Amino acid sequence: MEKIIAIGDLHSDYEHFITILKHKGIGLIDDALHWIGGKTHLVQIGDIMDRGEREDRAKDIFDLIKNLEKEAAAAGGMVHMLIGNHEEMNITGIALQYADYVTLKQFKDFLPEKYRKEREREFKKRTEDGGNIEDEWKKLMDDEEARGVYVENFNLLYGRWIAEEHNAVIKINDTVFVHGGIGEKYSTWPLKDINNLYYLEFQKGFREGFNSFRAKILWAEDGPLWFRYLATWPDPLYASQVNQILANLGANHMVIAHTPDIKDIPSRFGNKIWVIDTGISRVYRGFLSALIIKNGIFDPWKLTY
Repeated sequence: MEKIIAIGDLHSDYEHFITILKHKGIGLIDDALHWIGGKTHLVQIGDIMDRGEREDRAKDIFDLIKNLEKEAAAAGGMVHMLIGNHEEMNITGIALQYADYVTLKQFKDFLPEKYRKEREREFKKRTEDGGNIEDEWKKLMDDEEARGVYVENFNLLYGRWIAEEHNAVIKINDTVFVHGGIGEKYSTWPLKDINNLYYLEFQKGFREGFNSFRAKILWAEDGPLWFRYLATWPDPLYASQVNQILANLGANHMVIAHTPDIKDIPSRFGNKIWVIDTGISRVYRGFLSALIIKNGIFDPWKLTY
């Protein structure tokens, strides 16, 4: 592929995602949010969800990507939305166990409309003589039944689409793209086998419940969605390990996210590893960024907000 643009963790910041895609330096969508990127391949590297605070618009990001996937393919390009650990955590339901992950707005956005309206009416009646509706919603987020409704509806509308139609890891040209990173263990696996195992375990969870079996790759600390060491290993102390991982993968470069750097887009180990989580979401106070790869040349793009 002649041109690839990779974008890191969004954490629900729809407006910043739009700003990147529309900027003249990127040029992938027009003012009406339609694809104008031609044959470019866009890689969104995961973690669209969670932590977005009041600007949380994860649902809108998913809807936009659904449209852009179709429009890019029709133009000869492609949109690759990879699975991040936060997508995995919402599909499997464990994101709700962490207080700062699922925001109140995200929780409400992915509830069934009828259920949400019924709860809203109930809370208004309950607080007529004083009280705060938002506090009632926060209490509901701790309710096991309500959490089950959230997970079930999220998976119905988006989770299955994410798990069944998207990969955890891809290789374009000589570059591997993955949310967390690939260590030596998984570097010996064909990428198809990694993606198939995610697919099969997600399917088993949808059928039987995610607490009904011992997963091999879901939630694995050394798995591709969670592995951090390519972003944290001392460089060049671990250069030989990185070279071996890339050799096993038949790749010269790997683009990862997951571990934020809000000051730069680090290239590590002689430009072999690129870390593109720059705190795009306002919750991190980082900067807008993308990694442009054109004819094999890596060109980091930055925009301060």
